[in-house]
Amino acid sequence: MFEFRSIDVIGGTLTVGVHGPTPSRDRATVIAAHGITASSLSWSAVARALPDDISFVAVDLRGRGASAHLPAPFGMRAHCADLLRVIDAFSLDAVVAAGHSMGGYVVSMLAAQHPSRVRALVLVDGGFPLAAPPGLQPDQIVEAVVGPAVSRLSMTFASRGDYLDFWHRHPALVRREIWNDDLEEYFDYDLEGEPPALRSRVSADAVQADGLELIVDADAGRAVEDVRCPIEIVRVERGLLDEPTPLIPLSIIDELVHAPCTTTTVADLNHYTVMFDPHGAAAVAAAIVRATQCPSTSGA
Repeated sequence: MFEFRSIDVIGGTLTVGVHGPTPSRDRATVIAAHGITASSLSWSAVARALPDDISFVAVDLRGRGASAHLPAPFGMRAHCADLLRVIDAFSLDAVVAAGHSMGGYVVSMLAAQHPSRVRALVLVDGGFPLAAPPGLQPDQIVEAVVGPAVSRLSMTFASRGDYLDFWHRHPALVRREIWNDDLEEYFDYDLEGEPPALRSRVSADAVQADGLELIVDADAGRAVEDVRCPIEIVRVERGLLDEPTPLIPLSIIDELVHAPCTTTTVADLNHYTVMFDPHGAAAVAAAIVRATQCPSTSGA
């Protein structure tokens, strides 16, 4: 699906996957950031749904995927610095920046702090403030918010089948009809080690640091307030655990977004399935295409 490349960043190399033409200044290029325990492969179905002339660069964020070896610093500012290294490595001026879940906060901060480098933003069910559950200690907050996706980081699995069974029991993924090759390849990419001690290669330290920052640091959790480039927002009707409550209410978009904005609501899907279901991936791809048609503000 992707041609993987290594980009020099602080502490080592960051892995990115390129789909479509080689990124260049004379074509639309998208830089995409994934969720808190995800990887670049969460964007596979979306990338495939894009027109052939768009360059799409999906990043394995620091502490995840093939970038799991990278050490601290973590946090939205560190991820932004890494994305800037990616943009510079391809000699790009301004890009479309897309983010799913936590990736939405990363690209929002990138657009807010480096407006000349981001021509438009695509936020997929992420990038808006989350409230911490009351009465929890800091080390309990992230797992309480994200749920089983975080609890797996301390687990081992006897086989690939056991790992897939774990995800089959996840409330957002229990319906077998939503499973496809993209989803299984995404889970395979997450595994490391040998049976019977397979485990996720996501760094628990990275997840804890990033998740806690989004709860306690208003600058990280509300960066979208300071974005001025056009924003495409794709939200779903169901939440992290397939509950019938959207993660992003329309009211908070009205409250925080001060830039030109288009909002698309995808029915019946949840926070996870929007990235893998063909209907959800097509909606995200359509938002990206619209974003690439926005005029650059940097003269690029």
